[in-house]
Amino acid sequence: MSDNLRSQVVTQGSSRTPNRAMLRAVGFGDDDFSKPIIGLANGYSTITPCNMGLDGLAQRAEVGIRQGGGMPQIFGTITISDGISMGTEGMKYSLVSREVIADSIETVCNGQSLDGVLAIGGCDKNMPGAMIAIARLNIPAIFVYGGTIKPGHYKGQDLNIVSAFEAVGEHSAGKIDDAELKEVERRACPGAGSCGGMYTANTMSSAFEAMGMSLMYSSTMAAEDAEKADSTEESGKVLIDAVRQQRLPQQILTRQAFENAIAVIMAVGGSTNSVLHLLAIANAIGVELTLDDFETIRQKVPVLCDLKPSGQYLTVDFHQAGGVPQVMKMLLEQGLLHGDALTITGQTIAEQLAEIPSTPPQNQSVIRPLENPVYKQGHLAILKGNLAQEGAVAKISGVKTPKMSGPARVFESEEESLKAILDGKISAGDILVIRYEGPKGGPGMREMLAPTSAIIGAGLGDSVGLITDGRFSGGTYGMVVGHVAPEAAVGGAIALVQEGDMITIDAHERSLELHVSEAQLSQRRANWTARAPRYRRGVLAKYAKLVSSSSIGAVTDLPDA
Repeated sequence: MSDNLRSQVVTQGSSRTPNRAMLRAVGFGDDDFSKPIIGLANGYSTITPCNMGLDGLAQRAEVGIRQGGGMPQIFGTITISDGISMGTEGMKYSLVSREVIADSIETVCNGQSLDGVLAIGGCDKNMPGAMIAIARLNIPAIFVYGGTIKPGHYKGQDLNIVSAFEAVGEHSAGKIDDAELKEVERRACPGAGSCGGMYTANTMSSAFEAMGMSLMYSSTMAAEDAEKADSTEESGKVLIDAVRQQRLPQQILTRQAFENAIAVIMAVGGSTNSVLHLLAIANAIGVELTLDDFETIRQKVPVLCDLKPSGQYLTVDFHQAGGVPQVMKMLLEQGLLHGDALTITGQTIAEQLAEIPSTPPQNQSVIRPLENPVYKQGHLAILKGNLAQEGAVAKISGVKTPKMSGPARVFESEEESLKAILDGKISAGDILVIRYEGPKGGPGMREMLAPTSAIIGAGLGDSVGLITDGRFSGGTYGMVVGHVAPEAAVGGAIALVQEGDMITIDAHERSLELHVSEAQLSQRRANWTARAPRYRRGVLAKYAKLVSSSSIGAVTDLPDA
């Protein structure tokens, strides 16, 4: 069987003389037209530290692909820096970029009839964007994570980007002065790599390793370490073998793989955004996955890792302690992982984990033993109630007040809420409601790291609740509930909340309730009218027209009913 099953349509036969002529211009010789052509989707940019090291990795991937017998063709895809756009209108483009990334990779790979694709990404949406494309394409593929950033240091403490956001809240509360705020700013991000805790980027890279779409240990390597580049080169070789064996994403991205990913995300204390992204990837590959599946697995899987944002350690510490393979082996031993799931290497999960110890190293406290977990159950709870009939997502790790009732403080945008927090207008016991920030209403479902960090910095993290139809950064913690669906823009109950209404968030009962009678809600609903679109042209306008509910992943390509 030929290794270039797809690309022969542009490389074989006399009628393809013009096609080959163009390929010769980019480096093809006579012997190269029978080799598999591999797309190398490169998310390199200097927009963000997350992606600024990717070009060097792309060059190493080229080496691995050529050594394996393939012909690499590099093309670019975009990124948005969540950390830089956070708290601005620009953040509305972040989730949108997931779709642009997916569409661009799909477009190039199908437009050029490529035989396989190696995708390299760093910032949050690079991972799910690439994997959605991989799922749609169903050609041999592998994902390479650009790597995590190393910590900054100040006054004997490790710093990361969330340290800077929280310092803003501390500064506004008078806890630190201008000089100390500037020192945190200068030291928080010392070099290349994605945000350093178990935030969204490191969560999704860990999930992809658990799903078998990335090489073992690769999801937690530091961007600037030599092992990251070595692993990238090896990924190129592994992909060529997958092309020859026709090892396809549909064989790897099975229901079992998604369950493995969810189990690992729970065990490492991962980001709420992983719920949204895994639902979207499952939709793309045709695997049935719902919010309820996350809750089912949450109740079985303990949180084993003491990682930021709610814990103590960073991803570089997790890597040194054994990383994702160590956690997976522990889960496998307890029957909480599907060991027969296939990986891109051709081995099963169980085969890959065969030499990993069953217990974590004793000289570390990042990964806890099973008999002494950080929490006995997972941390990503699915809440439902009259405020979230389709569901909402809460990260309940580190929450000291799992049940909270209080008066609603209603804000029509993130900016309004942040100003109120920084102006000292939020009191203990308040429940902040930030609405019209959902997929359609924002549009783009902005992350709320600025207000949540300001709450933490002001010392209100344990006494103030926050609910939104938008999202939270992977760096968020506290009694916060996001992804409230249906969203305000389509008339969800969150649009009907009025200032002073009593709301109860109950993590234990997994409920989100507005204490207003059904008769009152019906009257409010009858008086509610949909808002005019905020954008009438451009990518945000297109996105708002196409995007689905967050409860099914905020996807833009649902088939017509």
